[in-house]
Amino acid sequence: MEPDLNALAVFALVAEGRSFRAAADRMGITRSAVSQTIRRLEETLGIALVLRTTRSVSLTEAGERLYGQVTPAIADMRAATEAAGNLRGPPRGQLRLAVSSIAERFLSGPLLASFAEANPEVQIDITVTDEEFDIVAEGYDAGVRLGEVIEQDMIAVPVAGDERQLAVCSPRYLQRFGAPSHPSELATHRCIGWRPAPKVAPYRWEFAEDGKEFSVAVAPEITTNDMALMTKLAVAGAGITFGMEESFRPYIERGELVAILERFCPRFAGFYLYYPSRRHMAPKLRALIGHLQRRD
Repeated sequence: MEPDLNALAVFALVAEGRSFRAAADRMGITRSAVSQTIRRLEETLGIALVLRTTRSVSLTEAGERLYGQVTPAIADMRAATEAAGNLRGPPRGQLRLAVSSIAERFLSGPLLASFAEANPEVQIDITVTDEEFDIVAEGYDAGVRLGEVIEQDMIAVPVAGDERQLAVCSPRYLQRFGAPSHPSELATHRCIGWRPAPKVAPYRWEFAEDGKEFSVAVAPEITTNDMALMTKLAVAGAGITFGMEESFRPYIERGELVAILERFCPRFAGFYLYYPSRRHMAPKLRALIGHLQRRD
């Protein structure tokens, strides 16, 4: 039986997103065309691959097995085809990136703007997210996250040097409430915390003393998943907040925020561009890696 490679590619997209609509949008075809392709593939194989309801799409046992077997091959074919097609010309195509919201230097503008100017045939699609997920399964070319949370089977390229987190507040807050002398005293202060989602506990603030790391579970009066809002609230005098030094640096330099507890805030490995090991790397990703390395 000759395999229908196009049908397998459509099936892989449906399985990846658990959605006929998402697969149709990514391929630029109708949902009906996707459905018909999957139906023909199931008829050819003589077994159901996809379970459809009005609200969801899931895979049968056979579908899960097929997806696991064809995904690496399809990824290799896509990369090989793209590499072959771009050998005689500049990098081109869509470059999908998943970037942490606190990767300030990467997201600040100049780095991406200069890359876009140098590679006009590359369309950069950036999703700013702090969710942890498999970038390969979700169809991203690469991601940018803190080095300490990147999976060990990924290849990582530094985006910036070491980073550190700081506790900051406004001068007005200091005048009213004073500064804690130790992180353990944060429990008695008004705090502005970060949480990734509504039903998740606020992030524990991480410090170090005498070479030993420890964390403090502050009781924030305000929590949010938006770093920009946390900064605005701190500038307005709402309390002490905690985050990446790079995010606060412009406000500290203007005197709108003051760093506190700095001796308890050690430096650590910063942000990295990470991507899976592949035999065929797309020229667009290779171009981004080269751009980062030339800027060091």
